[in-house]
Amino acid sequence: MQITAVNLFTVHGTWQGDAFPSGNRQITAADRYADAHVDVTHRDGWQNPAGKPVSGIYVEIIAGDVSGIFGPINREQAFVIADSLRPLLIGQDALATEKIYDQMIRMNRHGRSGLFMTGVSVVDCALWDLKGKVMNLPIYRLLGGPTRETVPVYASMLGYAIEPSKAVEVALDYVAQGYKAQKWFFRFGPAHGADGVTQNIALVRALREAVGEHYPLMFDAYMGWDTTYALQMARALAEFNITWLEEPLPPERVGAFRQLRMLGGVPLATGEHVYTRWQVKELLVNEAVDYIQVDPDWTGGITEQTKIVALCSAFEVPVIAHGHSLLSALHIALSQSPAAVPYVEYLMRHQPSKQFFHTVQYTPENGSLALPTLPGLGIVLDESKIESRETLFD
Repeated sequence: MQITAVNLFTVHGTWQGDAFPSGNRQITAADRYADAHVDVTHRDGWQNPAGKPVSGIYVEIIAGDVSGIFGPINREQAFVIADSLRPLLIGQDALATEKIYDQMIRMNRHGRSGLFMTGVSVVDCALWDLKGKVMNLPIYRLLGGPTRETVPVYASMLGYAIEPSKAVEVALDYVAQGYKAQKWFFRFGPAHGADGVTQNIALVRALREAVGEHYPLMFDAYMGWDTTYALQMARALAEFNITWLEEPLPPERVGAFRQLRMLGGVPLATGEHVYTRWQVKELLVNEAVDYIQVDPDWTGGITEQTKIVALCSAFEVPVIAHGHSLLSALHIALSQSPAAVPYVEYLMRHQPSKQFFHTVQYTPENGSLALPTLPGLGIVLDESKIESRETLFD
């Protein structure tokens, strides 16, 4: 089955879902500067009101009378595909995903990390979707699953208000809905001084007291801290029995991660900004991390993510895929031992809009996601929601 076309397009529509209450964005590394630019979609107070325009970029790979689709993706990923990867893909055997992946990561001198790798990743996911459709099977079956009937998700609370009383109200609501774990996002870092430390700890204390001593709570600093601040915060967090502290530092600072893990007293997680098994290996052999969170949309797609899970299982370090999108991570989890992939992340405020244009939307029930039944990834665009469509980079 030769690839005959690689299409990139944007669909536009109007948001029809709920409007979330006003909330807070997370700390970023740029917050060291008072005039720092921060993505406005993550600004404090961000909402998604009814009637707001929404759009999504998708990649479609066609071979014969079958097509594989993946999205929504970022514009930067679409550019990499159009500018570099499409010429390589045309004429290839669409089912030879291992060969295509290996060629893609060898073709560019900067092609093993960063934006180029994210373009490779979504091509790989689209090719797996095509393969599943050819075989009329969900991808988790092609990978050897299912290993279970449902996969637990943790409720990822990016964008919710972090004033302690408001956070507690939301946290208890999600406990009541059956979610067995939650992740919250710190807003304050080194530039905010002692008051920021106090507010970070106040959030953790309020949540721990509300949900109980043993309910899994995770906290994300999104690379917004430095080693000194992270060590101060980790030691302060140790008494609260958190499941992990996520990305307190950029992940390439492996030595600092190891130091923090040895001295801080809390488990550490990172991975969404790590690319390929080779970068993951450096974290593992240096005993720098307790959880790996590579994102299949970014780290090399389904092909590479399955290799990373195997590598991490040898070190007995669980993989919990970052939740930029859902379906690739879900299919991988369903093909792996629950010990290797215990959860998937579900961004409570963001997943509804990421799946807005899909006919089947995957939503947790009682804190878990059921087996997808559609072939491939399970993405089918809902034409009734698409008001307009435009081709990209032709």
